[in-house]
This record gives sequence, C-alpha cells and structure tokens, in this order.
Amino acid sequence: MSVAKVIEITSTSTKSFEDAIEKGIAKADKTLHNIEGAWIKEQKVEVTNGKIDAYRVNMLVTFILDENTN
Repeated sequence: MSVAKVIEITSTSTKSFEDAIEKGIAKADKTLHNIEGAWIKEQKVEVTNGKIDAYRVNMLVTFILDENTN
C-alpha cells in the first residue's frame, strides 16, 4: 500500500509557462522524494507597460510518502 501527499507550489519564469513548470518541478524534486505528478491549477502573467514580464503557475504536486521501515 502506498500513501501520497499533495502540496501546492508557485513557480515563475521570464520565458514561458512551460519553463515555469519545469523549474518548479526541478526545485521540488530537490527536497521531495517520489514525485508522481503535478496538476497545473492556475496560470498567470505579470504585465508591465503592456508587455509580459513573467509567467507564473500554481501547481499541485503529488508525491508518494516513504514507507515506514520499522
């Protein structure tokens, strides 16, 4: 039996939504084990003077909790 946990993270990129997603997953992978997937909850752009400055995503990341070794 496995048990999963879901956390919400936000990631930003000046390139694209795809880059923001990739950066967010890569950063989460440094501290979480067994990432199984992510659901993109929201996408937003930051605009200054009519131009897009940044792409932001809010995502729910699912990871499998480690089995208790005791």
